[in-house]
Amino acid sequence: MTLAALTDVEVDYARGRALGPFSLAIQPGETVALVGPSGCGKSTALRLLAGLEAPGRGEVQRTPGLGETAVVFQAPTLAPWLSARANVTLPLELAGVPRREARERADAALARVGLSGAESARPAQLSGGMAMRVSLARALVTEPRLLLLDEPFAALDEITRRALADDVLALWSMLKPAIVFVTHNVEEAVYMAGRVVVMTKGPGRIAADVAVEGPMPRNAGFRTDPAFRATVETVSLALAQGMAA
Repeated sequence: MTLAALTDVEVDYARGRALGPFSLAIQPGETVALVGPSGCGKSTALRLLAGLEAPGRGEVQRTPGLGETAVVFQAPTLAPWLSARANVTLPLELAGVPRREARERADAALARVGLSGAESARPAQLSGGMAMRVSLARALVTEPRLLLLDEPFAALDEITRRALADDVLALWSMLKPAIVFVTHNVEEAVYMAGRVVVMTKGPGRIAADVAVEGPMPRNAGFRTDPAFRATVETVSLALAQGMAA
């Protein structure tokens, strides 16, 4: 059964058409990356899937119930006056989870992202990578069926980006949410996704839908595998063609 879908959606802003017509179906447990040039509507598509925006035309289908969709943005968006634990606990408290259970689940989520011992730290005391791990823990603490990631690693250095990519895939292997991941980085898209959707320049449409073969989570040598390099080239070529369309 399809978890979420956009069917012939179009979104218009004051500056003109931002997206579409655009169609995309997400199946339970799959990992999908959206790549495309700036302004092609990648983030708009994510907001439609999240239910944060409605299309001007077309249909949005979402089967996850209340609290079953989580979004992680490029900036960590943590409350600066709250500890890491309190930030992660927040969605549970809003859902009415008892305080003791919420605290235990928050601590477990922080442990899953490698932040045991940092539960009491405030956002200002955390590095960029650690703050993003807190955001991931907060998104995953509710065990969502659909996880939407909007360029969450864009402001981080390459070493941290790669470490967090592996963390996300390890978390996926435990919880198996469907993941839709927006990125400008082709190698990152191919590494993290079982399927890469390439978008044209704005207003975004689909230029290519590329399957990525290989184990999930990725093994240590995946980035050097000839199949990985070939898929990166396939996606890069589709991206170049989409930008010229």
